[in-house]
Amino acid sequence: MTDSRSVLVLTNPYDVTADMVLRLLAERRVPVVRLDPGTDLHTGASLTATYRTGNQRGTLRTASRELDTTRIRSVWVRRPSPYEGPQGLSDQDRRFAAEQALWGTGGVLASLPGARYVNHPWNNRAAEFKPAQLSTAQRCGFRMPSTVITNDPYEARTFAAHQPAGVVYKPVWNTPYRVDGQPHSVWVREVHGAEITDAVSVCPHMFQAKVDKAFDVRVTAVGDRLFGVRIDSPDLDWRRRQDLMTCTPMEVPESVTHAVIAYLAELRLLYGAFDFAVTAAGDWYFLECNPNGQWAWQPAETAAAIAHALTDQLEKGPGT
Repeated sequence: MTDSRSVLVLTNPYDVTADMVLRLLAERRVPVVRLDPGTDLHTGASLTATYRTGNQRGTLRTASRELDTTRIRSVWVRRPSPYEGPQGLSDQDRRFAAEQALWGTGGVLASLPGARYVNHPWNNRAAEFKPAQLSTAQRCGFRMPSTVITNDPYEARTFAAHQPAGVVYKPVWNTPYRVDGQPHSVWVREVHGAEITDAVSVCPHMFQAKVDKAFDVRVTAVGDRLFGVRIDSPDLDWRRRQDLMTCTPMEVPESVTHAVIAYLAELRLLYGAFDFAVTAAGDWYFLECNPNGQWAWQPAETAAAIAHALTDQLEKGPGT
């Protein structure tokens, strides 16, 4: 019998990456509801959840659909807009509405009975902490560059002095930053001991031994299916000038595959975008894992394979 339960896709209206998977779900005749809870619930959509002893019910209404939330087979937490509260309110009232939406709407959508999450939003959030990533990677057997996270300038300078290949700095979170009113990205960059000032004491800073890499690799994991892409770039941080990088599909070594699967299992993820630096000797160094990383920028055949793998996970539903 055909499963009539819907897939709920949580993302913003400009997410062309989600469109690739939505087209595949449509081809397979899987019902889909697309929702951007941070904005749609201010423009006519509604969400209701009812809890009683031994029973939970819910209804999601959009401009075109009415959905029984107990009939949702899977939830894809893609790129929904932040909960910011409706326009037109005072700053205080808007902050209040935004937090109520986060803890209310967000809580309901994260607690749908029987739904399969890719990934569960709470697992996504936990897996975004850089210290948790490093600790998990260490336990799962990845090779890792020596790293220190500290707000002690002496500790930072001492660490840098003991790294013969040099040290790079990277933020522990990509906080929006502006210079002269313009958006500014904080890229990974090499630093020298003399540059590490007492300003480090303001907040935690992350310093890492520089890997003498031959190239970078992005490994996109969907369940137990891994898709590797070699990245050749003139920059230390390939994200800085993506128009200058070249990407080539490549196989993932068995040892790295085992560590990736273990990492996903420990952090309860079905999806992860792993970044590695690979040396000329073939050593793979774990750098980070974005639990909700972009993937449509990769070579067309790789992006298509990832889209199919994600569609498979969403179509499965719970318990499979």
